[in-house]
Amino acid sequence: MRYISGLPRPKAGKGPRVLAVLGSTGSIGRSVLEVVRLQPQRFRIAALAGGRNMELLAAQAAEFKPARLCAQDEQSAERLRRLLPRGVRPTVLVGSEGCGEAARSAEVDMVVSAQSGAAGLHGTYAAACSGKIIALANKESLVLAGRHIREACARSGASVLPVDSEHNAVFQCLAGSDGRAFPTEGRGYLRRLILTASGGPFFGRPKEETDKARPDQALKHPTWNMGAKVSIDSATLMNKGLELIEAHHLFGLPMADLEVVVHRESVVHSLAEFTDGSLLAQLGVPDMRIPISYCLGFPERLNSGAPALDLVALGSLHFSPPDRLAFPCLDLARSAGEKDGGYPVVLNAANEVAVDAFLAGGIPFGAIPRIVEHCLDAYGAGRTDACDAFSCAPDTIEAVPALDAAARVRARREVELFTC
Repeated sequence: MRYISGLPRPKAGKGPRVLAVLGSTGSIGRSVLEVVRLQPQRFRIAALAGGRNMELLAAQAAEFKPARLCAQDEQSAERLRRLLPRGVRPTVLVGSEGCGEAARSAEVDMVVSAQSGAAGLHGTYAAACSGKIIALANKESLVLAGRHIREACARSGASVLPVDSEHNAVFQCLAGSDGRAFPTEGRGYLRRLILTASGGPFFGRPKEETDKARPDQALKHPTWNMGAKVSIDSATLMNKGLELIEAHHLFGLPMADLEVVVHRESVVHSLAEFTDGSLLAQLGVPDMRIPISYCLGFPERLNSGAPALDLVALGSLHFSPPDRLAFPCLDLARSAGEKDGGYPVVLNAANEVAVDAFLAGGIPFGAIPRIVEHCLDAYGAGRTDACDAFSCAPDTIEAVPALDAAARVRARREVELFTC
């Protein structure tokens, strides 16, 4: 095992930790600000970047008074400026370049990367190149560019702390109670990692039924409260597949040493298995404020605001293998992670396009894995009908967006075939 980065260095001085929260209007970003509200003396918000909800971003700006805001496009930025209350006049940045500028800001200690999808890569990479502590909730950053982010961290001294509940659980299992025991180099006695999956809303249902599921059914996650895209990824198990690739890059383990089990209660968040047969697990209620507070306060543990887990009330825990026939996205992701190169980029791009089409009512639920598989097959065959970039390997960070864009062109053509 070789972790993706070193651990954060102790903060110089006694002042608050200064945060840039990228994706502050999303589910994770809102939970980050809830944790910040519980200990305002520990944190100062220097930058906030939002998605489509400019009303919420303006309200967050009025409350936390950051020096910088970032909107996804110029139209949203103009609307945001009109919504800001009198006396609140931060610099308003735009797009991925704006997120990168916010992440690189000299006053920022920690960047919370919580944007949805491939859009989060630019801010994560800027933070990695700038030596920041990265509280990473955007798994796509590592799916698309794990090797490049590892290399950037090595050059700059940046540190990555995982916010995803599964990877945060593994980190806690390996780090000990105060984080100081974490083995950044060497595998030690670790045999494998086991990530848990809720199974989503369609657990136990036959494929013939789930293939016809509607968006409103797929959005009803049984335990977690999440955004639309990640909720659909949970329903297809693509989310868990992406998390396998993320774990591979975070912990430096081969894909063969990473497993997934379904755990419907969602209180055992992941496990580490050691060579003597021991298992270490992290348990807690399904509340993202727990892993968020762990990262924000590291190596100290903070009040997350989440309730404690009542084991007696819980009563029992259940585990089962994932149904790979009903949910083929899991194996598609594992295969892409094993092949590496451009395959994870194509996997993620095709999935994002297919999920958007499903949410818009354009394709059935069962078409999502088929579109992803067709795009992966086309990439593997070297077909360049989308554009020449579709055949490239992302050997540099600059090549990743080009392949991502080409894969989206290909995926949209596949969507059209399902809608004709």
